[in-house]
Amino acid sequence: MTNKELSKNLVDKSIEAFLMGLEIYNKPTIKYRVEGFSFFICNAWELLLKATLLDKGISIYYKDSIDRTISLNEAIKKIYTDKHTRIRLNLEKIVELRNISTHFITEDYEAKYAPLFQACVLNFTNELTRFQKRDITKYIPQNFLTISAHYEPLSNDEAKVKYSPEIAQKFIQQANEIDVLKQTYDSDKFAINIKQNLYITKDKSKADFTIKLDQNSENKVEIVKELKDPSNTHKYSYKNVILAVNERLAKKHIKYDYDKLFNSYVLNLFIDFYNIKSNKKYAYKHVIGNQNSFTYSQQLVDFIIGEIKKDPQHIVESLKNKK
Repeated sequence: MTNKELSKNLVDKSIEAFLMGLEIYNKPTIKYRVEGFSFFICNAWELLLKATLLDKGISIYYKDSIDRTISLNEAIKKIYTDKHTRIRLNLEKIVELRNISTHFITEDYEAKYAPLFQACVLNFTNELTRFQKRDITKYIPQNFLTISAHYEPLSNDEAKVKYSPEIAQKFIQQANEIDVLKQTYDSDKFAINIKQNLYITKDKSKADFTIKLDQNSENKVEIVKELKDPSNTHKYSYKNVILAVNERLAKKHIKYDYDKLFNSYVLNLFIDFYNIKSNKKYAYKHVIGNQNSFTYSQQLVDFIIGEIKKDPQHIVESLKNKK
């Protein structure tokens, strides 16, 4: 079989896997939808990317074994060589879900992962057209490309009641990481929100509809001005603080004069110099059994950016000298 024939077969199978993933996810009677979708969408991408590599004249086999093809992760890196490409970041996150779904609870993750799934679906259809000149709407109507998500998100308190402390903490950390990455990457190629959020504004021109607050109403409501749960206020893991700072520096075009990007060494300088871990505004200590871990707030990211902006050319040296 020639590479051209093999490529066509791979693309045909890729489309089949994609359609199966959508059918599983959008079928209301299936409870294994998150795991099933992640399996099939990853398979669809793997076949598509390997076909594309063949078309480019790039081998999809290991050098020491012509019977084994490279992994999906390797195929992703060969096609999307820039590790900051939003399509790659989205796909790598879903591959990560696929890898943990065989031994970790993921049913309650749907509300968090659905925006990533929706972006992944549209990314696939666009790349199928770009790489292979194939139109997915010839196989499935356009309206079926919108995934039918079940939005019943599990709150942090519910997670703590439903699961053991270790599993609840893992669930909350994973969910928070998705929130952080969505905000940091801010791209519809990484995540597409498929639910409505309501915000109150006093500017009537910015409102889609109006409401009236009646102090005499029997239905009491309050506007929440401050969140107390550290799982909500301190969502950033150590590595996501580094990621968020680098993204913000790039977006603001701040020329940060250091031999590397903002990294763990520089973050540790900030943590040590400003005693960050003792400041509840910036850090929260989680204690589960004999294990301790810290998560960090958006305010810490803002604080670091603010300090770097003051003197981007000398901030690192300044922190080192003041230690």
